[in-house]
Amino acid sequence: MLEPAYQADVVIVGAGIAGLSAAHRLTSAGVTTAVLEAAPWVGGRMSTEKVDGFRLDRIGQLLSTAYPDLRLTPGLDALVLRPFAPGVLLHSDGRHHRAGALAHPGGARGALHAVRALASAPRSSVAPKGRVLPRQAAASRDWGDPEPAAAPRGRAGSRPVGAPGAVRNAPRGTSPLGTAVDQARLGTALTRIGGLPVERLLGRPELPAGQALAERGVPARTIDGFLRPLLAALLCDPELTTSSRCADLALRAFARGRLCVPEGGAEALPELLARTLPAGTVRTGVRVTSLSTTSVTTAEHGEIRCRAVLLATDARAAAELLPGLRVPDFHPVTVVHHTADEPPATGASLLLDADRGGPVAYTAVVSRVDPSRAPAGRPLVSSTVLGPPPADLDTAVRMHLARLYRTSTRRWETVAVHHTPEAVPAMRPPHDLRRSVRLLAGLYVCGDHRDTSTVQGALHSAHRATAAILTDLGTTGSLHRADPPSTSLPRAA
Repeated sequence: MLEPAYQADVVIVGAGIAGLSAAHRLTSAGVTTAVLEAAPWVGGRMSTEKVDGFRLDRIGQLLSTAYPDLRLTPGLDALVLRPFAPGVLLHSDGRHHRAGALAHPGGARGALHAVRALASAPRSSVAPKGRVLPRQAAASRDWGDPEPAAAPRGRAGSRPVGAPGAVRNAPRGTSPLGTAVDQARLGTALTRIGGLPVERLLGRPELPAGQALAERGVPARTIDGFLRPLLAALLCDPELTTSSRCADLALRAFARGRLCVPEGGAEALPELLARTLPAGTVRTGVRVTSLSTTSVTTAEHGEIRCRAVLLATDARAAAELLPGLRVPDFHPVTVVHHTADEPPATGASLLLDADRGGPVAYTAVVSRVDPSRAPAGRPLVSSTVLGPPPADLDTAVRMHLARLYRTSTRRWETVAVHHTPEAVPAMRPPHDLRRSVRLLAGLYVCGDHRDTSTVQGALHSAHRATAAILTDLGTTGSLHRADPPSTSLPRAA
């Protein structure tokens, strides 16, 4: 029972997807919860701007149908995910080819086709003098098992195949990964990594992703031609400085599911969570100025007493309320939205630039994936620029998109440009994927900065935080929906 001295069992600071999903888990366990959000809306970075009938994501992080917490989080039962075409479409040397589709869905069938293709592939190959080609042994590994310690070397002082530096020195202009054998090898590797237990991935040595892939013997052609553009889209890190464990988890999710976006825009996810909470649980426009284990102080309503506080803001806002919390570096993201008279002929594919020939890392005709994002007859092309944007952003993006889509973009209309300097927390090694969510009894923190910087990481950190709260409160979880806080918040002075 709620003690009279308390106005809520738990106060959650921040109404992003981590805070809202935590509120669902707590209220489902019978714990009265108040969610306080300083902004006039919920969702945090998962926001969508509406312009002339278009729904425009400000960051537009990609989701995967394989994210387990999208299925397990209470309140998301009605979430509609719109998948891209299987795999990704790679632009390389002026051509398009599809990659990574053999592992989707029905990995066993994809693996069977891959093995047959490998078996029928011509056995060519005279390796350069002193070198051993990686061939099928390397291609069939799961991009995770390191080379044996006694891997062969060439002449004295030369690098082994796949050693650090091979990626940097890889010759440009090599043929794209579009052959049947390439597809088979990629499909086999994706199927293997998709079947690995998470514990095995997390138990591997941790290195920057690019270095780890090279040391595992993955050919530079595969890294630059497929893995780098793919991981740039998944992790917003084209330089592959992310922890290899985080990269492995991203590749595992890619192999087990389909890349997708929520129907109606990124805001659909937090709005659905907020709408399905008990009335009065979420309070927007309430700015928290300080907190403790038993209360929060707000600028608008004074002190609100509680039994526990969960801090669910972004990393920088969390550190402002609790000095000493780690603030990571961030990957800046710029999203440019265009509309055209006719949609480019790429269908519902996610198009990646393997050549890195301009500022755009990936792009898509998102209205083909989710028609609700654009008015009828008006295609919406959304393109993502990673890192600091160029000075003449619109011109540079248009020129790059003209090459990627192989069509003129002069008549395309720029609908909106969204630049977010602190869009995605960086996950450089050493990175603790399970950073503690319990600071002390009564005070907890969650968010993508405590896990992986993905939607799955935000939801999973909330799951871990609510488990700790329920344990400390001695609540077994009665699985019934709780009523909203029984005592109203104090009136503003």
